[in-house]
Amino acid sequence: MSKPLFFHWTSALGALLLAAASAWAQESLDSIIIDTGYDKQTKIAVAPFRAGAEFEGQERMEDIIAFDLARSGQFAPTNRGNMLSFPAERKEVFFRDWRVLGVEYLLIGRLTEEFNGDVSVAYELYDVTNERAVVEERLTAPPAKWRDLAHRISDVVYEAITGVRGAFSTRIVYVLAKNAGTAYARYQLELADSDGTRSRTLLSSDQPIMSPSWSPDARRVAYVSFETERPIIVLQDVASGERELLPHFPGINGSPVFSPDGRSLAVVLSRDGNPEIYVMNLQDYRLRQITRHHAIDTEPSWTPDGRSLIFTSDRGGRPQIYQVELATNFIERLTFEGRYNARARLLPDGVHLVFVHRHDGVDHIAWQDLERDDLRILTETALDESPSLAPNGAMLIYATQHQGRGILAVVSIDGRVKYRLPSSRGDVREPSWSPFINGLKSAF
Repeated sequence: MSKPLFFHWTSALGALLLAAASAWAQESLDSIIIDTGYDKQTKIAVAPFRAGAEFEGQERMEDIIAFDLARSGQFAPTNRGNMLSFPAERKEVFFRDWRVLGVEYLLIGRLTEEFNGDVSVAYELYDVTNERAVVEERLTAPPAKWRDLAHRISDVVYEAITGVRGAFSTRIVYVLAKNAGTAYARYQLELADSDGTRSRTLLSSDQPIMSPSWSPDARRVAYVSFETERPIIVLQDVASGERELLPHFPGINGSPVFSPDGRSLAVVLSRDGNPEIYVMNLQDYRLRQITRHHAIDTEPSWTPDGRSLIFTSDRGGRPQIYQVELATNFIERLTFEGRYNARARLLPDGVHLVFVHRHDGVDHIAWQDLERDDLRILTETALDESPSLAPNGAMLIYATQHQGRGILAVVSIDGRVKYRLPSSRGDVREPSWSPFINGLKSAF
């Protein structure tokens, strides 16, 4: 996957934690492989949710929730076989039993079918030590949103215990390449849950697809397509599939990234012969040129406040990361350690940066504190590229290589939790993690 220089526009989840992992087979990704995790995980028991015969054949909701929490690396769900009881209501909970098992939190629930066929789930999260309810909630949704219900509960539990908003209800998009480099090459833009399940194809083409990026409302994606045999930028509605080809120019049309307000795209154009950063207004398609330099300026991303762009440039002789203030065009260099730093993304806190960092000739994902100038390498695999942050800033997904195949991998922002999602269907590239998706809204 790695290519010369840093042209993103041309670059083309050990064993499972729980004994019931085989029930969680992925549709598009084989299995989530946990490489490392926290030494001190929160011990939580997700008791089997009580459900009637009408739900026979459905995936067990408690399994989805337990798996979500396990893959965060911050929780150690109790194996069902070790549980002393299976409570589904408060009167059935005996806290001493759970304390014997060392459980810190207990999640119980009940599933019922509404008169109109909707699924209703009532659940409670208990602090075992203090014997008190932390969360009590009831949710209702159509049967098609079964997994959305589970992910929503995972989000609530995660936030209640960690204080950080959960991102299990989010989506990812990525490029799946089959038979690349042959006459039978096929490229697919895939949409999936954040755990890799329920994948579906948004676009299939015999020409490359690159650089997918989400709109802030998670309704659209922007990407680069070569369907006209030259790079063009496309906007696509995720739910309807409706596509809009944006005005394009000679040369490079690449690296589209939505502004935080969704009204503009930062793009890379070489219409005047040299790759420069532009901002395109999506209402009237007017362009504003941001960089003007004889060097290569590429891979833009927005700061959370929308006032600046982070980008990669070799204007100092080697690819490094810079920031430009849009109001003043003031440009500041951000990275100095190493001879190659590229594809940067600023965390929601506006202080920490993640990017591709070349160390001893190998590309890894790195994290940098911009105030203290502290740099840490987060990944240890080879050919790591295309980092994309979860909207809560707790994890990031990136593309890497495993056994000669392109796969996706996830790492926590402190580097202590890692997991990979091998694909059995081709090379997986260029992931993009969606913004938060409110409520039970689903793109499926």
